Amino acid sequence: MSTEIEESWAQAPSAPPQPPLSLDLDHPGPLTKQTNPASSNLNSHSPVPWSSGLCDCCNDVSSCCLTCWCPCVTFGRIAEIVDRGSTSCAMSGALYTLILCVTGCSCLYSCFYRSKLRGQYFLEESPCTDCCIHCCCEECALCQEYRELKSCGFDMSIGWHGNIERQKRIAASPPAVQGGMAR
Repeated sequence: MSTEIEESWAQAPSAPPQPPLSLDLDHPGPLTKQTNPASSNLNSHSPVPWSSGLCDCCNDVSSCCLTCWCPCVTFGRIAEIVDRGSTSCAMSGALYTLILCVTGCSCLYSCFYRSKLRGQYFLEESPCTDCCIHCCCEECALCQEYRELKSCGFDMSIGWHGNIERQKRIAASPPAVQGGMAR
């Protein structure tokens, strides 16, 4: 079972995008496709809408505040999940900060991750192009991406490898047994 989990999560960078994986504790584990209504569109590869709007930042106040004061942390967390653990939050956040300090245009870097996220989860490109959204509304775009990954069941604070370990523990834990027969 362990090798199946590792094989299903480790994909070659040139592999075509895979449908979103569910990490929701009440629904199928990461080895099965999501069962939400949007997943029915995955077979046709038609774009699905984002789980929240671009300007719905106040729906998740904690991520909104994090993005407002430390966008490098938000971006680092997004990049680690989107890259499936191949880059760390710290490395991506540091590179984002370096680009921001040197050029003032970190949006040119972060827009590529929005495109990659959209490709992995077959999300529609709306209301305009990824680069345009990041150049005009960087913080809103980062918040929306963060909320999207959270809605897919990721715990953004523990990163990719933490989410994998959490899912392995859940899959390995025995089912809860209710008390014996009662009269």
